[in-house]
Amino acid sequence: MSSSISPLATPFPALPAIPGVVPHVARAHYKTWDRCDLTFVTLAEGTTVAGVLTQSRCPSPEVEWCRKALTLGAARALVVNAGNSNAFTGHRGRTAVEAIAARTAQHLSCQPSDVFVASTGVIGVPLPIDKAEAGLDAAYAASPCDWQAAAETIGTTDTYPKGATTSAIVDGRTVTLVGIIKGSGMIAPDMATMLGFVFTDAAVEPGFLQAAMNAANRNTFSCITVDGDTSTSDTVLAFATGAAGNAPLTGPDSDGADAFAAALADLCGQLALLVVRDGEGATKLIEIAVTGAESDRSAHRIAMSIANSPLVKTAIAGEDANWGRVVMAVGKAGEPAERDRLSIRFGETQVARDGLAVEGYDEAPVAAHLKGQEVEIGVDLGLGDGEATVWTCDLTHGYISINADYRS
Repeated sequence: MSSSISPLATPFPALPAIPGVVPHVARAHYKTWDRCDLTFVTLAEGTTVAGVLTQSRCPSPEVEWCRKALTLGAARALVVNAGNSNAFTGHRGRTAVEAIAARTAQHLSCQPSDVFVASTGVIGVPLPIDKAEAGLDAAYAASPCDWQAAAETIGTTDTYPKGATTSAIVDGRTVTLVGIIKGSGMIAPDMATMLGFVFTDAAVEPGFLQAAMNAANRNTFSCITVDGDTSTSDTVLAFATGAAGNAPLTGPDSDGADAFAAALADLCGQLALLVVRDGEGATKLIEIAVTGAESDRSAHRIAMSIANSPLVKTAIAGEDANWGRVVMAVGKAGEPAERDRLSIRFGETQVARDGLAVEGYDEAPVAAHLKGQEVEIGVDLGLGDGEATVWTCDLTHGYISINADYRS
């Protein structure tokens, strides 16, 4: 964790224990930092799993391992390494993941395929197997930790630990969901974002859990961006222990399926915004709502074009009401748009309509809006019913400083 906390940070909430889920942390000494850097979560027998993984064409061995293990739908453990992504490390990286899974399986008397592994940090450096195995042994022997310790341990350039919780009524029983996530830079997912882990005591069959995870992801993790860069290691996994005792959710028609899916989407939304609030160097959270597009997909692409524009992001950082940069970002998105139907607002103030600046436009309320920590930009294309909302942060000198010194 960075010593300088984001001005957009929120306090870590009180998160309940999830029956069948036991987190542990330890020091594997992946880097010289004086902190724990290995998280080992044990999961009760019968736990099901689903997940979304990076679409990067250069994925880490951990991502490839999880992608294969997800096809089986069962989980007994999660191991997360911080400080070394183990990506782009060839056969040595694959060997490290296999060794971690095998060592964990020995501890829990389970199959290696029941073990899920994620790593985050510098690309191109093989994960040292000796340190990983020693860290695993130490974590297995350690007393269980709380969620805050687990959230702190999975972080890298994060400035604060991130966690959230929610609940739902399923089959007449209250089921609880808890999530922790890490992420601060290299955030522009095609599927998820950085490393995020959701745990619930609901009983959910793997197929429906995967469907609910996919749906939740579409409007949460896949709607945030910090810098336009997709990681080699992006992973979000959801584990369901079944300890709540509800009749297992097998599909959308199951009693309580809608409530569970809504709770999962709510939790993922909370976690996604926590990542944007911790964007490297961020001082402002930016919400971009696009309406009137030809389709939801088109609206999403336009919103992301605005969100990823360095010119838009630096203007917000400088509290400059330069709405012309929004026009630029709409135009470059490659999606249907007509200049003379385009309307733009900042906060509640309409600044442009029908391809022109609003007559008598007063910049003062917009300037006041931009001085806040949360900024809203609205764009209406006037073409159809498509809509999308995405979230990003401003681009400051802090982002450059963090990433220029990342390996030193």
